[in-house]
Amino acid sequence: MSDNEYNIESADAGASATIPMEAGQIKKGGYIMIKGKPCKVLSISVSKTGKHGHAKCNFLAVDIFTGKKLEDMVPSSHGTTVPVVVRSEWEIIDIGEDDELTLMDEGGDQKTDVNLPGYPDTMAQEIRDAWNEGENQVSVTVQAAVGIEQVIAFKKVAE
Repeated sequence: MSDNEYNIESADAGASATIPMEAGQIKKGGYIMIKGKPCKVLSISVSKTGKHGHAKCNFLAVDIFTGKKLEDMVPSSHGTTVPVVVRSEWEIIDIGEDDELTLMDEGGDQKTDVNLPGYPDTMAQEIRDAWNEGENQVSVTVQAAVGIEQVIAFKKVAE
């Protein structure tokens, strides 16, 4: 086999974007996948076991990227999926004309594949105002789950 036949496309550890979990183990404030969307659980109500012997968990949750409320009902002993949610802090280096951000972390690594958030509606403009064409140092929190990354919070860093 020659050198050019063997090539590795990705270098991740092969970790899944979701993990399986029993519905009865998910708590308020935790995460759950509903209709393919990563959601934060707002409330859980558990119904009594019926004639078929399963207690049901009724989840009321909010999509972590759009803020849309979703509902799901799963028997408490059945499995469901939970998204792996990762948060990271980045500093804004530049904001492009098409709302794309150039970010840098503490280690000096740069990231250019994140845009200003579309939800909540006013956050994108608030970040632009705080950054003020580079006059101020602004730090953003990027939340990542199921292959989606989005800015969820920002703060002005005191010089």
